[in-house]
Amino acid sequence: MLKGILAISGQSGLFKLLTESKNNIIVESLETGKRMPAHSTSRISSLEDISIFTESDDVPLKDVFKAIYEKEEGGTAISHKSSAKELKVYFSEILPEYDRERVYVSDIKKVMLWYNILQETAMLDFSETADRDDATGD
Repeated sequence: MLKGILAISGQSGLFKLLTESKNNIIVESLETGKRMPAHSTSRISSLEDISIFTESDDVPLKDVFKAIYEKEEGGTAISHKSSAKELKVYFSEILPEYDRERVYVSDIKKVMLWYNILQETAMLDFSETADRDDATGD
């Protein structure tokens, strides 16, 4: 689900990877559909590689998104523009063991923003994970 979905430092929103070249990649905004190059000097993060710090193990972002999805029954999450207190309370409901010293309000805002973008563009699909678990017997 998160494969090929990117966050680019200095750019708002999320992007879908379209193609790669030697010095840059071509991405498309999930919100506007506008295509643009992202240069190799940009800090680019794949959502697939992001995890949230907890008191024990790190939790992959897709698992955090799944917890939000289940809490909201597939609907949108709290706005990333909510107060810091509201965001912390909400995040502790979906991930009670998150590390409050290493996960900042700015991180929680990004998670909420990204979740809502993916939800609004109908890109949240957890059946792939369930199917893979069923196939492996997990």
